[in-house]
Amino acid sequence: MKKFLIIANWKLNNTKDNISEFLKYLNIYLLDNNQKNIISIAPSFIYLEKLSREIKYKNFFITAQNVDINLQGAFTGEISVLMLKDIGVQYVILGHSERRILHHENNNIIAKKFSLVKKYHLTPILCIGETEKEKKLNKTYEILKNQINSIFEICGTESFRNTVIAYEPIWAIGTGKSADIEYVQKIHKFIKNYIIQYDHLSLDSLMIQYGGSITSLNAREFLEQMDVDGLLIGTASLQYKEFLKIVKISNNIY
Repeated sequence: MKKFLIIANWKLNNTKDNISEFLKYLNIYLLDNNQKNIISIAPSFIYLEKLSREIKYKNFFITAQNVDINLQGAFTGEISVLMLKDIGVQYVILGHSERRILHHENNNIIAKKFSLVKKYHLTPILCIGETEKEKKLNKTYEILKNQINSIFEICGTESFRNTVIAYEPIWAIGTGKSADIEYVQKIHKFIKNYIIQYDHLSLDSLMIQYGGSITSLNAREFLEQMDVDGLLIGTASLQYKEFLKIVKISNNIY
C-alpha cells in the first residue's frame, strides 16, 4: 500500500484565528479516520509551535518553510535548525522557487542548508524545477541535473536517503495552470533514475512530491501516477475544506 506525503505550504498567509479553525477540523478528521498517509503543515515561523502543541496524532508532522545557514549568533531575523528541532519540526522546505528568485538563493546556498538539515536529523524537502523559458528551450533536464548535482557535490552521493524531493515547475506555481499529468510522471521518473545512477537505491525508497496549482479536482490524477509520491500544496491548502478534500482523496488511493 503506497503511503503519500501531503504537505500544506501556507507561505506568508493565515492568522491565529484562521489557524485555530483549520486545526479544529483537521483534528476532528485525524481523530475519526485511520490516516495511512503522512500529513504536514508548513506555516509561517511564528505559528510552528502552535501547530506542534495542538496536533499530536500519528502520521502528522510539522514542516518549516525555510532555515538559516547559521546555527546561532548575530543573524537578526533568521531561524536556526536547532530552534526548529527544539520545537518538534520534522521537515524543512529548501530551494523553493520563491526563495531562489525573491531571496536570491543559489544552488550552493541551498546545498549548504540541505547539509545542515541532514546533519541535525531533520528531513529536507528539496524543491527543484524549471522556468517556462527553460522548458520552451528544452533545458528542463539540464536544470534539474544542476540542482541535484549541487547537492551531490556538497553532501555526497548518499545525500538523498531519508530525503524528499518536490518537483515544482516554476511556471505552474500559483498560476492556476498545473503541469500535464504525463509530463509530471515522466519528470519524476527521470529524477529517480538520475539519482540511482549515483546511489544504488531502490526506486521505491525515493520520495518525490509534485507541487504546482494542485486542487481537489486534479489531486487524484497526480497521485495515481506511479512515481508521484505526494503533493506540496500552496493556495489550495489555505482553506480547510479544500485541503481536507485532498487529504481524503489521497487516503483512498491504494
